[in-house]
Amino acid sequence: MEISAGIQASLSGRYAAALFDLASEGGTVTAVESDLDKIEAALGESAELKALTVHPRVSRTEAEQALAGVAPLLGLSQLTANFLGVLAQNRRLNQLPAVIRAFRQIAAAQRGELTAEVTSARALTDDQLEKLRQKLTAREGRTVKLSTKVDPELLGGLVVTLGSRRIDGSIRTRLNSLSQALQA
Repeated sequence: MEISAGIQASLSGRYAAALFDLASEGGTVTAVESDLDKIEAALGESAELKALTVHPRVSRTEAEQALAGVAPLLGLSQLTANFLGVLAQNRRLNQLPAVIRAFRQIAAAQRGELTAEVTSARALTDDQLEKLRQKLTAREGRTVKLSTKVDPELLGGLVVTLGSRRIDGSIRTRLNSLSQALQA
């Protein structure tokens, strides 16, 4: 499988590529993706877990032991638990969010999917998300998977990021553009 040069060039991309290769060999790509979703959710919910991954005073052994204790609670596969141990031993736990993003990109590319990050001022309904997904799929010519975020500061509209391209239809950007035009 061909992995983009941009992903390979980054530290997190190399870790993600290695994890993807191991998961592919074992036929567990979907399970590892699910594990990474659980880890991402746990990092968002637990300030202690997040601190464990970024605090420089936590030793390698302490981090590895803590993650070994958390892995069964999250229901992680052995491969994912071992991978977290490797990150802890190499002092790369601070790269975990970037590794998760890179792994998702690699897995999506392998399946022929494109992931679009959609940021809106308020949560979109399932119907709105489905219509957006259909339009983006038609525009891109391949399956698009949506990842959503809510940012009330947008005021309204959407910001859609597809790889390195960004479609900004937010009211905040329009107001900023109008303000700059009026100042000129």
